[in-house]
This record gives sequence, structure tokens and C-alpha cells, in this order.
Amino acid sequence: MPIRNRPKSRSAFTLIELMIVVAIIGILSAIAIPMFISHQLRAKSTEAKTNLSAIRVVEEANFSETGLYVAAVAEPSLIPGSTPVSFDAAGSDYASLGWAPEGRVYFSYAVAVSVDQSGYTADAAADIDANGLIQLWGYAKPSGLGNLVTGGLGCDPTRLPPEVIGSCNLSGSVY
Repeated sequence: MPIRNRPKSRSAFTLIELMIVVAIIGILSAIAIPMFISHQLRAKSTEAKTNLSAIRVVEEANFSETGLYVAAVAEPSLIPGSTPVSFDAAGSDYASLGWAPEGRVYFSYAVAVSVDQSGYTADAAADIDANGLIQLWGYAKPSGLGNLVTGGLGCDPTRLPPEVIGSCNLSGSVY
């Protein structure tokens, strides 16, 4: 059979088939990318809960030895944005507590104590998605008289469940 008379074999995709594949990939991307970003932000938020738990442990250890809680000014002093920053514990109030986070942090941390130093509120603040809305987490331990202290970064302890790490934001948990 001469070459000219052979039936042509179909070995390529048509333009319609390629357009359908591109549309399917676009739809899947429109669903997957926002979910991925949400999971990333949620993962970064766990830093605050982990570090507030560690601060609670060292504050309770200090209280069992001295009978007083220790106040600590915000470190880092400015609330970080979407990139992590260094936490300088050396020479800070956190050095006297014996606590420093490992590596760079997304959150700024502060501890405010009651007048008689028998209660405290530890809070953490960040803008991890750089949208201008501050994410605020806290832990409040009432004083011996039952009084609550507003956190050093503005956490309102009345928004928190008693002695549980939680969101201080008006709308509850951000992530």
C-alpha cells in the first residue's frame, strides 16, 4: 500500500481537549490554593499556642519558687508581619524567667502581672497574613483576689476561658 493511501493515525490532542484540561486545572487551583494558604496560616498560628504554653510553665515554676509571677515587656517590641523575626531574650525579662523560643518568631509575646504579682496574662500578637488585622492569643491566670489583668499586648482576659489558651480577638479564633 502506498504511503499516500494509508489512513492517518491520530497522534495529537485537539485544541478542545487541551482547553478542557486547562479549565479543569484552573478549577482545581481555584479550590486548592486558598485551602493551602489557610493551612499555612493555621500552622503559623500554632507557634503562639505552643510558646504561650511554655511561658505558662516557666511562670508557674517561678511562682512555685518565689511566690510571684514575673512581668515581661513585649519581645519583639514591634508586632511582626508575615515574615518571622528574631527574638532577643538576652537581657530581657524572659531571660530572668529562663525562656526563649527556638529560632525566629511570627508573634510578639508579653506578660502583664497583677499589682500583687499573684496573677498574670500572657499574650501573643501577630499579623501573619499581612492584612492589617492583628491576631491576638492569650492565657490569663486570675490573681489571688480573683482579678484579671489586661495583657501587655492588649488581650482582654474576659474573652478567654478560665486558664485556657485562647483567642482574644473579637470574632474568636482567626485561624
